[in-house]
Amino acid sequence: MKTYLVGGAVRDRLLQRPIHERDWVVVGATEAEMLARGFRPVGKDFPVFLHPDSSEEYALARTERKSGHGYCGFTVYASPEVTLEQDLQRRDLTVNAMAETEDGQIIDPYNGQADIRARKLRHVSPAFSEDPLRILRVARFAARYAPLGFSVADETMTLMQGMVDAGEVEHLVAERVWKEVSRALTEPRPDVFIQVLRDCGALKVLLPEVDCLFGVPQPALHHPEIDTGDHILRALRQAPADLPVRFAVLVHDLGKGITPDHVLPSHRGHEAAGLPLVKDVCQRLRVPNPITALSLGVCEYHLHCHKAFDLRPHTILKILRALDALRRPERFEQFLESCEADARGRLGLEDREYPQVDYLRAAREAAAGVNPQALIAQGFEGAELGKALDRARLDALATLKKTYGAPGRA
Repeated sequence: MKTYLVGGAVRDRLLQRPIHERDWVVVGATEAEMLARGFRPVGKDFPVFLHPDSSEEYALARTERKSGHGYCGFTVYASPEVTLEQDLQRRDLTVNAMAETEDGQIIDPYNGQADIRARKLRHVSPAFSEDPLRILRVARFAARYAPLGFSVADETMTLMQGMVDAGEVEHLVAERVWKEVSRALTEPRPDVFIQVLRDCGALKVLLPEVDCLFGVPQPALHHPEIDTGDHILRALRQAPADLPVRFAVLVHDLGKGITPDHVLPSHRGHEAAGLPLVKDVCQRLRVPNPITALSLGVCEYHLHCHKAFDLRPHTILKILRALDALRRPERFEQFLESCEADARGRLGLEDREYPQVDYLRAAREAAAGVNPQALIAQGFEGAELGKALDRARLDALATLKKTYGAPGRA
């Protein structure tokens, strides 16, 4: 019975990156032996155990054989006879198919160290094509390691394209897709994740509403980059590493994908046109409700944010209500961050000033600062109290508009 450190911990140590968790593989042991040593079983599909002291995961060495469609269509074989090399061979990428002995020796049968030096994400074996979820994993790793210069190897991209053409991606279930998408969007380069999916054809299957944005022109005056898909990638690069914000940025311009050809490059009304598309994407991927709500708000009101200094107090109050900004200031802040990423996700405008966010923050504070108790003390109640609150908030917003000024426009 031998244990080896495997996978991401080995890879990230060689890349001199922080190691957040460690996984182990056990060669030459049975389930009974693991139990006798105090390990706690947790694996449902194959033998995985938690160490009695560290609670780190220890999996018996195993092989996998394709038995159906999708990421779960596999028959797993775990046995003391399975070698370390056989276990490593079933892994997705060479940089993830290395092991380390207890004394620090690297076991690298599939040249993962060479690919780390070459900055390539390369599949271990043709068995890669048996699991379509690996396409999303490769795209996610590309998004994580792009700042280090990593890219997908040509032969791996070709293999991924073949998997898409074979229809394997269509068998992925929504929960797994969302799990990968949500993790990838918080990586350092979420735009690379989208680009890799597009390059292999998977984006057209998983997010056709986003895929069709590429090649759609926009007015050069406001969008020097012209291409809507290019704008989305640029906006993702500008967005903070916050999942709700980045997902909202990803889908905020879906309405531009269905603009009739005869009115291009204008996209008047794309905000309203995009709402049912955003709803469809969120329902299909089973996106959590708070992220869905933010995404719909950004889709509908991002142009209002850009034009904040031109808005009447009545319109600003309407937006604050629609976004539930008075009760959910944290979501309103995410809305502002999404709009700022949209404004800066344009060729040559990445460092532009965007004072609209400060103005709308001040507007929310002014409206929230109206004290209902003071109005109740004056005798207002019921519907009349609501009207009085509105009047007081409108007065506060009007005062803000007069005193704040417009330091700049987007």
